[in-house]
Amino acid sequence: MITVGVVGAGTMGSGITQVFAQAGHRVRLSDVRQEFIDRGIDTIRKSLARFVQKQAITEEDQRSTLDRISCSVGIAELGDCELVVEAVIEDLATKSGVFVELERLCSPSAIFASNTSSISITKLAATTRRSDKFIGMHFMNPVPLMKLVEVIRGLETSDHTCRKILELAAGLGKTPVEVNDYPGFVSNRILMPMINEAIYALMEGVGTREAIDTVMKLGMNHPMGPLTLADFIGLDVCLDILRVLHEGLGDPKYRPCPLLIKMVDARLLGRKSGRGFYEYQKTEGKK
Repeated sequence: MITVGVVGAGTMGSGITQVFAQAGHRVRLSDVRQEFIDRGIDTIRKSLARFVQKQAITEEDQRSTLDRISCSVGIAELGDCELVVEAVIEDLATKSGVFVELERLCSPSAIFASNTSSISITKLAATTRRSDKFIGMHFMNPVPLMKLVEVIRGLETSDHTCRKILELAAGLGKTPVEVNDYPGFVSNRILMPMINEAIYALMEGVGTREAIDTVMKLGMNHPMGPLTLADFIGLDVCLDILRVLHEGLGDPKYRPCPLLIKMVDARLLGRKSGRGFYEYQKTEGKK
């Protein structure tokens, strides 16, 4: 078992913290404000409580998982972590700033991983002096339930680093899939154009939101329709990823739908804001 640092206590960071702690690793969770950390820990407590209710884990498992998690405002306490997973907002400058700081703090032997859903691992690695020990670990939301971890190799990621992360991910009970560093990787390069096309279909009046989602659910056997899924992911996140695809691949087929841009401008972001393509209870809109 190792000591893992997680930077960012939001939806993804709290989920990543939970799965590492449940697997027996010591985890240090950090964020820029105490309230974000408190919210993340509360999310973990509620998630573990649901597992106890479903008899998937025991109350002792719940207690020991929480005992393995420590928290800090800022990243100063992550210096001795053997692996640090970054899970901050999907913005190149913000993520790069985190890794520049971590480079000063951490041992040269520590592995850095980004949970980015679309940004170049090679570009992020270049902000450090450990490109061989830099890798992408793209977990799926909700992290405690979803099995896939997309493991992304940068241009200089070593075989040793990749093997270690594949083994670690498998030890979390996940199914790691190794892919190479292209915009959107595999998951979002395929998923986001589908969501974008569904938004175009809505904008052009091809069908209602319910019609579009029902066709994809019943006709393609998808567990949820693309507009519902976009609300779940966050329309701002979808837009960020589409912009990375459009810029990185230079193909007009990735151009974000104008309706998506307008909705993000209006802060209609989906579940987290209480309204997107559908309406949600305000309690679901808390970040």
